[in-house]
Amino acid sequence: MSIVPKVALALSISVAGLSAPLAPAAAAQEQRQSYDLPAQPLARSLREVSMRSGRNIAAPAELLRGRTAPAIRGDYTLGEVVEALLAGSGLTARRVGDGLLIERVRSSDSDPGDQGAPSGEIVVTGTRIRGSGPVGSTVTVVDRQAIERSGYATTQDVAQTIPQNFGGSPNEGNGAGSFNSDSGFNTAAGSSINLRGLGTGSTLVLLNGDRPPLGGFSGVFSDVSMIPASAIERIEIVADGASAIYGSDAVAGVVNIIPRLNFTGAETKFRIGTADGDSQDIVASQLLGTRWSGGQAMIAYEYYHRTRLAAADRAYATDDLRNYGGTDNRTRYANPGTIIAANGRTFAIPRGQDGRSLKPGDLVAGTFNLGNDWTDADLLPDQRRHSVFAAATQELAPNVRLYARGLYSSRSFTQRERPISNAARTVPVTNPFYVDPIDTRQPVRVQYSFVRDLGPETTSGRVEAYGGSLGLDADLGRWNIDLHGTWGRQTERTTISNRVNTARLNAALADTDPATAYNLFGDGPSTNPATIAKVRGSTRSGNSGTVWSAALRADGPLATLPGGDIRLAVGGEYREERYNDSTTISDVSTLTPVTLAPIALPGPRRVRALYGEVHVPVFGEDFTLPGFRRLDLSAAVRTERYSDFGTTTNPKIGIAWGPFPGLTVRGAWGKSFRAPNFNNLRQDPANSLFFAYTLPDPASPTGQTNVLVLRGNEPDLRPERATSWTLGADVRPPSIPNLQLSLTYYNIHYRDRIASPAANLLNFLVNRATYAGIIDANPSLATIQGYFASPVFQNPFNLTPSQISLLIDARLQNLSTVKQSGLDLDLGYGFDLLGGKADVGLTGAYIFHIDQALTATAPSTDVVDRLGNPVDLRLRGRAGWSDDRLSIFVFGNYLDGYTNLTNATPQKVHSWTTFDLQIGYRFGKAGTDHDLNIALSATNLFDRDPPKAAYFLGPFSVGFDPDNASPLGRVVSLTVTKKW
Repeated sequence: MSIVPKVALALSISVAGLSAPLAPAAAAQEQRQSYDLPAQPLARSLREVSMRSGRNIAAPAELLRGRTAPAIRGDYTLGEVVEALLAGSGLTARRVGDGLLIERVRSSDSDPGDQGAPSGEIVVTGTRIRGSGPVGSTVTVVDRQAIERSGYATTQDVAQTIPQNFGGSPNEGNGAGSFNSDSGFNTAAGSSINLRGLGTGSTLVLLNGDRPPLGGFSGVFSDVSMIPASAIERIEIVADGASAIYGSDAVAGVVNIIPRLNFTGAETKFRIGTADGDSQDIVASQLLGTRWSGGQAMIAYEYYHRTRLAAADRAYATDDLRNYGGTDNRTRYANPGTIIAANGRTFAIPRGQDGRSLKPGDLVAGTFNLGNDWTDADLLPDQRRHSVFAAATQELAPNVRLYARGLYSSRSFTQRERPISNAARTVPVTNPFYVDPIDTRQPVRVQYSFVRDLGPETTSGRVEAYGGSLGLDADLGRWNIDLHGTWGRQTERTTISNRVNTARLNAALADTDPATAYNLFGDGPSTNPATIAKVRGSTRSGNSGTVWSAALRADGPLATLPGGDIRLAVGGEYREERYNDSTTISDVSTLTPVTLAPIALPGPRRVRALYGEVHVPVFGEDFTLPGFRRLDLSAAVRTERYSDFGTTTNPKIGIAWGPFPGLTVRGAWGKSFRAPNFNNLRQDPANSLFFAYTLPDPASPTGQTNVLVLRGNEPDLRPERATSWTLGADVRPPSIPNLQLSLTYYNIHYRDRIASPAANLLNFLVNRATYAGIIDANPSLATIQGYFASPVFQNPFNLTPSQISLLIDARLQNLSTVKQSGLDLDLGYGFDLLGGKADVGLTGAYIFHIDQALTATAPSTDVVDRLGNPVDLRLRGRAGWSDDRLSIFVFGNYLDGYTNLTNATPQKVHSWTTFDLQIGYRFGKAGTDHDLNIALSATNLFDRDPPKAAYFLGPFSVGFDPDNASPLGRVVSLTVTKKW
């Protein structure tokens, strides 16, 4: 039997036969050391552990060949780190003298706790080949220890610590106040991940390698708020194009959330936190896991509750942005309100009176009352969630396993909103409180806020996500075959209450009885509560999405080269997606509620895919040459056929070259794509509009030109396409153990992006060069007449077909391009200090440019460092120390400054630096029934407010940037974890 060089321990068969299983109690007594190991071949990880610990680790070469170990970072005993490296591999470690022997899990082992682990190598995100990490691309890992030390309570909060993740996407904190168009489809306060700022649809989120059901209207994003953080083993991020491996959406990268499938024992956790008393959170979780001969199972439950964060608790939650670099954006909808007389002149209604004795002379002519729409609103909603995750594996026959996994989450939310019902109300002369400032005896209009009457408009709802996977996994010699099916569904139900019902309000304004008429002239509320109750309206709506898929995958060695095994992965997948809008119950414009038909979304979408991937180790193991200690090549291709737009094929190649120990130079090139979402493909009349219009035109002798404008969705949308490449290096000097540096340059050319120029209507001919790609300068008369005959055609200027000179296609279409490049950094170093282990590190993302062009022929604009877009530099540093009892970790978060161009005068938004702190103490010994941990954490330790920014977007304004900063401020939490 051959033995892995430099790892082998010379043992006689007789000594091996006397070995005993490695006991957790024994492992707990060993000294802890700091480890920082990447996802790499298992043999290499064990070799580094052996060198670091000074202990021998023996393993037959055939057991380790082709297997990959997960990334490991943190403080571990020898037993703990080896157990983590072997998790899910079907291997176990036995203590032999002062060393360890690696061998297969055997059903006859005397310790049932070591039985039943599923065999088969670990699959690392970015590849389908077991026992091989993605060649040429880096995998960033946020492991269980990093999650616990972060001080954050939820999956979405942990994801925000990833420097490549841009917050300008559907998230609970931005809602309608985001420059990202998808945020408007976030109907139920969900949270997403947006790598590189290319959009949530360009980041593929997986749950243990499978696509979960999507959230939001028409499924525009993966709602990570439904995944309980306590059930996560690690999060793997590949910030590189990966459609050749996974298909659609993997343009900016892939985020794979991997559950604690192999958890055994019991873990009870309770956390309580507070944002300095303004918002509180509670997390309670329970995990149970067990193993038996041939199988294992685990179940995790988590309860999460965070109370609302009221706008009144943050000074920068205001429409008056004069102190934040902007203008006063307060509206004229206040209480008391403002009268607009028949001649258009305004008169402010005075305070301190009920409107019953108001006279024209009491009004303040030529002025108006101002209202702040943040009054009684929330910056963050109240959120409650119950989640259950379960997984089980059972060996059916030698090397054949049945597995099942399932997740159920139910999340409810409530948020007091900024008003969406503001409008001037017409008061007829019959109203008993009517006042005419200019004595015309004509109706007047009143700008009035109903917040004090009805209460703040409030959005509440419930989201349910549930689904599971069932599969068979088999080892046929050195090949592995996996057949499984996955089904998932997410439903969202939302109610907006305390809205103004205009029909019943108009009736109450026309009422002549002072006891029942609506009074808009007082410092309210000044109306009979029964009348106010009648005017209160609401809307109820919902949507749902379902996805199910089946996959057959196989991987294993093709041949053996001197440098190692050539390994191949092949597979086929079928996926069906369906998204539905529900009927809407509207009680805002009619005397009685009406039922509105759901929006007709296309579908279902059916996707068939075939893929193949090969990994060739040219040099490695015992076959090396000077300057070629290791050389790995990989190639992958995936072809998919979509039922709604056709076929797309995407390749990827990778290379990793290790010229000498401690240095790996790598690179990757590939193509990727994003399929149009269901809302993009709508062709219903409610989403289409053709109209004749007269536009300003500097090139016309008259200064204007008659055009026909098309709006809606172009019917032949194609997928968005991208070409990306990376080049990087990993440095791990053998002379400096536990020092690692990873630096990666990336370049993305994203084209055929789905966009609509409709908002720039008045600039179409003023900037003709920019919009040349959507202008038809010579449309035929028959074409124009065809659009005139359409049922969705409108003609506000009564133009004739012969008067139309240009046809402008302003529909949603494959139009824009984005070119982005930048650098990713990951630096870490662990060393002994004061009888314990110290760990320092820095991760970061630097963006050189994000050049956007509306069309392929239009000039591009670099939008990096502009409000509404990613900043050029984000960093997260760490420094910590720990021993067997005490741990202290400090994290620093840096966001570079940028420019706000939404104001008439550009505003400099200053950089933002915050610090997080966690102090933990362990009572008892790890791995025993006396393992109790208490951790005191503080995020944003010094309670630094976000930098001032006059964030103004249509009706939304606030004094900070919700895309790049959290309004929570300092959050102090206490977490108690008991392992049984």
